[in-house]
Amino acid sequence: MPVTVVVGAQWGDEGKGKIVDYLSDSSDLVIRFQGGPNAGHTILNEMGEFKLHGIPSGIFRPETLNIVGAGCVVSPPGILEEIDALKSRKAFRGRLLLSDRAHIIMPYHYTQEEIEETVLGNRKIGTTGRGIGPAYSDKAGRWGIRLGDLAHPQWLKPRLKAVLEMKNRFLVSWNRPPFDLDELFEQCMNWHESLKTVISDTLPVIGQALSQDRAILLEGQLGAGKCVEYGSYPFVTSSVPLSGTACTGTGIPPSRIKWVIGVVKAYSTSVGAGPMVTRDESDIGPRLRELGHEFGATTGRPRSCGWLDGVMLAHSARLNGFTSVAVTRIDVLDTVDPIGICTGYRLDGEVLKHMPVTPVLEQCRPVYEMMPGWGRSTRDIRSMENLPRQTRAYLERIAELTGAPVSFVSVGPRREETIHCPEA
Repeated sequence: MPVTVVVGAQWGDEGKGKIVDYLSDSSDLVIRFQGGPNAGHTILNEMGEFKLHGIPSGIFRPETLNIVGAGCVVSPPGILEEIDALKSRKAFRGRLLLSDRAHIIMPYHYTQEEIEETVLGNRKIGTTGRGIGPAYSDKAGRWGIRLGDLAHPQWLKPRLKAVLEMKNRFLVSWNRPPFDLDELFEQCMNWHESLKTVISDTLPVIGQALSQDRAILLEGQLGAGKCVEYGSYPFVTSSVPLSGTACTGTGIPPSRIKWVIGVVKAYSTSVGAGPMVTRDESDIGPRLRELGHEFGATTGRPRSCGWLDGVMLAHSARLNGFTSVAVTRIDVLDTVDPIGICTGYRLDGEVLKHMPVTPVLEQCRPVYEMMPGWGRSTRDIRSMENLPRQTRAYLERIAELTGAPVSFVSVGPRREETIHCPEA
């Protein structure tokens, strides 16, 4: 069985959770390979609506093993809260493992991020305040604490002591209270006691699944526009939400990955600061926000909305190597006519067909191609051939922009409101 990767093709919030939940029915393992609890995956199934922040989206399938990979950063209190919430609704059906190599979002990371956003002022990143950036910074700077460290108190405490000597000096310099070593160490021990049954060296587990030719589904967080390498830096997340990172975040070699599914929302949305060329706050943007109930799953913040950005899609497709795309929220456009697609960025009389660096991107204006709407509900349609002709034309245009066929079309939030095109 080939390994399949599901990634966001825009700025996140594309509906990856629904697509992963749908595909997990035929997957033995679902693995999150990067990111942290700063972005939620919303899933609607027969048990209700769920917003997952750290747990993989295959957790609702009884036979599926869910793994939080080494490329993720983990909030132990957040994971425990999610587990308790799922169990209270009898929705914790799958199995869960956390890689012992995944880094911990420590309490001081939250304070550090709040200070950093304050310093940036009106150029702040617009983070969720969940400590993600500082946790990844410490990982790269070799100051991080990993889940596997919790099982070794004699090694952990002196390491925490050294880290706090640095962190507390920084916090005190900004008039924030320092952290107490003994209290933080005790907190770490409590985390270990609560999570020791699910913290594991996941490499042998994944290796065995590969050797047994099991079906493995890899789940990314956010999208290419928020990539720290190729997104609208510095208004990005602190990891790389691209298909290539699926290898480093899980320990799976590139040669085992065959399918890369890019999830494309039928229009554009983004949360947080930074440029978004098709952002609209006067006309279609507020209408799309209302029709699509576009508010962040983690913070509840209103999302910036606008027409579909084809330049962003082409950029994402090239970086990820999509073998197919899943188009979500097509039903939100059921009453919209006409429908726009950005096919270029205008800059000083020139039309760019690629995504430039942020100082240039902030000066770009969209070039739109308008297409007719379809003016009827798609919610009850379950096959491509039964979609309105205009809907199929819109999907074909998305396929042209990404260079990949459409394999799934979501016409509503529920599992069954999904059109699967296996021939794609």
